[in-house]
Amino acid sequence: MNKLAAFFVVFQKNPVSLNRIIKSRAVMFEFDQYLGFLAFLIILTIGFWLMIFLMAILPYWIGGSLYENWKLKREAKKKEQEEA
Repeated sequence: MNKLAAFFVVFQKNPVSLNRIIKSRAVMFEFDQYLGFLAFLIILTIGFWLMIFLMAILPYWIGGSLYENWKLKREAKKKEQEEA
C-alpha cells in the first residue's frame, strides 16, 4: 500500500473537513509572536555587529595606544641621554 492510499484510508476513517485543515495550517504565528520574533532578530543582529565592531576596533585602538606610549617613552629617553 503506497503512502497516498494510506492517507486516504486514514482520512476516510477520521473524517475531518478540508476547510478545517487549511485554517489550522494558515495561521502559523499570532501577531505578538511575530513581533517577538522580529525583536529577537533585531537584537541578535545588533549583537552580532557589535561583536564584529569590538573585535575589529578594540585591538587596533589598544595597539595604537601602546605604540604611542612606546614612542613617547623612547623620545623621552633620547632627550634624557642628550641632556646628560
